[in-house]
Amino acid sequence: MLLRALLPTLLVTAIVLPLAGAARPTIPAPAPAVLTTSPAPLTPAALSSVYEANRKNAAEAARMAAAHGDTHRAAADRALATPSRHLLAFDGRGNGQATEVTGDLAHARHIAVLVPGSDTTLDTYPRFHRAAASLYTALTHRPATSRTPENTPVAVIAWLGYDTPATVSTTVTTTTRADEAAPRLRAFVRRLRAATPATTHLTLLCHSYGSVVCGRAAPRLAVDDIALIGSPGTGADSTAALHTRARVWAARGTADWVAHVPHVRAGFGTGTTVGFGTDPVSTPFGARVFDAAGTDHSGYFTPGSASLANLARITLGETSEVTHA
Repeated sequence: MLLRALLPTLLVTAIVLPLAGAARPTIPAPAPAVLTTSPAPLTPAALSSVYEANRKNAAEAARMAAAHGDTHRAAADRALATPSRHLLAFDGRGNGQATEVTGDLAHARHIAVLVPGSDTTLDTYPRFHRAAASLYTALTHRPATSRTPENTPVAVIAWLGYDTPATVSTTVTTTTRADEAAPRLRAFVRRLRAATPATTHLTLLCHSYGSVVCGRAAPRLAVDDIALIGSPGTGADSTAALHTRARVWAARGTADWVAHVPHVRAGFGTGTTVGFGTDPVSTPFGARVFDAAGTDHSGYFTPGSASLANLARITLGETSEVTHA
């Protein structure tokens, strides 16, 4: 049954992926700024220097991409190099990675870290940035019913800290990329925790394949809440199997195609496991299922949507205000 479900994807991948990989040459870019790869604590005093170092790196990456003839990547890099952008990390090589802060990280008491799914690269980064900006707006323009004071500082971090799989690929059906990403996410959260007061409320918002990353990183991860949205599964069969003390939430919109992904998992004797197990919005998984109404796979951060309102409530720790499906 699993093989029948996956066979069309695997066949398309076998044909499309080699062609896609051959069609686009490697884009030159500088190595990441030394200051931002240092394990030194992210103190408030150091943040401005880190932001500036990454903006300069992004500007140089834009220059190199333009010289290489890739105007699309050059434009994406150039946008990240503008003075208004706050980058904790930037790497313009290959598909690219970036970690960007919206808000005042030095004083934030509620922080959301967005973990993206497949096909998120520097070339598609603007849509990821829009999701983070949409959440930040929802957090800072609170309804009258919100229990969080208007002046409470918040921050949203867009964490593109791993090489995401392509939607049409064999890697998107396995935990391989998530297993590679999980230690990086854990390290980032540890560094973030060291830079913030112990009382800071930290939430992971994990979209699509990003929920597989969060599932693999969950054990011993010092976060208060984990929200799985549009998730194909986490690689675990229940919230208990995630081995986390965080509250685990899940949502899927009624128009989300991920509902049709088979929630199974099988090994093939090569060390590779295909599929991600139990559906996170199912009763057996045990997550707190919240309302995402009629959203589609890309619509969880749409302004005015039920899903965005609930993600803002979870980020603010207003758990009793979250509406359930």
